[in-house]
Amino acid sequence: MRRIKRDDEVIVIAGKDKGRRGKVVRVVDEERLIVAGVNMIKRHTRPNPARNVAGGIVEREAAVHVSNVMLFNPITQKGDRIGFRVLEDGRKVRYFKSNNEVLDV
Repeated sequence: MRRIKRDDEVIVIAGKDKGRRGKVVRVVDEERLIVAGVNMIKRHTRPNPARNVAGGIVEREAAVHVSNVMLFNPITQKGDRIGFRVLEDGRKVRYFKSNNEVLDV
């Protein structure tokens, strides 16, 4: 089970976008993920008439390393560490370490 999954709200803790919050759009691999509105890059694209794509400068999100983000805790309004615990019914769930609030209900 991963600590950070798609649709989790995270806060950036290091880099040029430090302090910005966003939702995880996609998990690229074990170490990298794409967060909405964070780590924006400009990509110069060539026009492709066969695919009906116009050329120009496209701005999009680049991948962020998982060590540079923390899961955002809405109760404390801060980034928080994540732990794992097994419930009585046998399910493995994530929880916030600061206030023991379970994420996966």
